[in-house]
Amino acid sequence: MAIWQWAILALAVVWGLQSFGTWLQMRHYTDVMKGISNRYKQGYVGAGNAKGRLGKGVIVLVVVDEALRIERFLQMSGRSVLAKFVRMPHYEGQSLDDLRGESQILKEAEPGVALAVARAVEQIDKARGQKSGEAPIPLNAVETGA
Repeated sequence: MAIWQWAILALAVVWGLQSFGTWLQMRHYTDVMKGISNRYKQGYVGAGNAKGRLGKGVIVLVVVDEALRIERFLQMSGRSVLAKFVRMPHYEGQSLDDLRGESQILKEAEPGVALAVARAVEQIDKARGQKSGEAPIPLNAVETGA
């Protein structure tokens, strides 16, 4: 076999492994979302993401109840398709407004996380605005870049 044939074979194997890893990660994301929607019947869910070019990407899921208290805060970050959601209990129990205030603190430490949180909060605000007919609350603490 010529060297270019081995190179094409290696490329096909790497592409197959990447596809399988992506499928595993999507399955994990779907399972987590199903678990959230089965456990929390009332309230809102916001999902935010921030893609890293060379750094790690971040996905944040924020679940709030009708009183806008954070019931669950999940964060997935990493460079690999093997990354999993991690529960962040120090945010749970806070109000959504407290999280807006902390977004500036998060931005100074980890910009990807702050951006993902801002996008998740925006999604919750949009869902609240559509349900109640009122305008969503603007997110003043963090620039979303969207």
